[in-house]
Amino acid sequence: MTAAPIPQPPRVTRALTAPVRGLDRLRWLWLKALGPLAKPLVRRRELRVAVAGTSLIGLALLGAIFLPMWLLALGPIVWGVPHVLGDVRYLWVRPGHHRRLALSAAVGVSLLILSVTAHPSWGFASAGLAALLARGAWWKKALVAAVAVGLVWVAWRHSFWTAVVFAHAHNLIGVALWWSWRRRMGRLHWLPLAAFVAGGALLLSGWIDPLLYWAGALDPRPSGLDVYYHLGALAPAVPGMLAVRLVLLFCFAQSVHYAVWVRLVPEEDRPRETPRTFAATLRALRADFGAPLLALAFLAAVGLAGWAAWDVFAARHGYLRAVLFHGHLELVAAALLFVEGTRPRGATERAGQPAPARDAA
Repeated sequence: MTAAPIPQPPRVTRALTAPVRGLDRLRWLWLKALGPLAKPLVRRRELRVAVAGTSLIGLALLGAIFLPMWLLALGPIVWGVPHVLGDVRYLWVRPGHHRRLALSAAVGVSLLILSVTAHPSWGFASAGLAALLARGAWWKKALVAAVAVGLVWVAWRHSFWTAVVFAHAHNLIGVALWWSWRRRMGRLHWLPLAAFVAGGALLLSGWIDPLLYWAGALDPRPSGLDVYYHLGALAPAVPGMLAVRLVLLFCFAQSVHYAVWVRLVPEEDRPRETPRTFAATLRALRADFGAPLLALAFLAAVGLAGWAAWDVFAARHGYLRAVLFHGHLELVAAALLFVEGTRPRGATERAGQPAPARDAA
């Protein structure tokens, strides 16, 4: 009696995972080149996150100084879909909020109306509703709901200025969520935070203004996305170079925001200390979202890139219009975490996700 043949993955699956296996090979070569430095990076999550976070923040600062117009134009095209996927995955799916029907319905409808109307008041309303439906003390619910009502009133009276301020603030909310993700065993997590604060202070100080002109950083680059466009969107009515510095600060903070959801939070949320392979990461993504949704996200990323190759202005605008909800989803998550008295990683563990089994894949 012959043994049954081992089933092979479909040809399409093998084709899609081939680049991922190539990335694993490149990472292995990189770790091998590091020699004795590789072992502590692999074994110690705190060190790995501190090094990765500080390095990425340094790169974001250099990009904001020397290539800000290109970063503002292409950052959403390259990192937009992956970072929104991370947002939804770590703030909603892995904590199990999608299984709470009343919560999902209330927040989902509010964020859908926000996406259709582009009115920020609906985003703040979603945070208030989430707090009322959370599992926690009533005084916490009342406090968050009162703040949400105040923000809804401000947004209703001053929708444009609220949208401008929130565009800047939501980058900071992402950093704050990462920093509070889990209980720390040391102080290395202060390094990326210090680098982020120092980078922002440097951009706002004006010390690098001569460098901007020397490098031609503010010269028109992508069609329709010059510095004047961004001044109107991110720093309207702000005088002189202060407006330019606010645009650069947004550019820097947005890049860090992408790094948080694509690189840092996945490290923090993983139960094991050591990193996954890229192939295991792909399998874990498929386990969280399912193959159809993951394929849809992949097609959205490819379609956005193709659209940008044709018209980067329209592609960027279309993407930002489509994902208005995601910044307010971070507020919703923060409201739930406050009322329910847990850290983001704790919410994932409490949801009973079978994360260790996925990591072993």
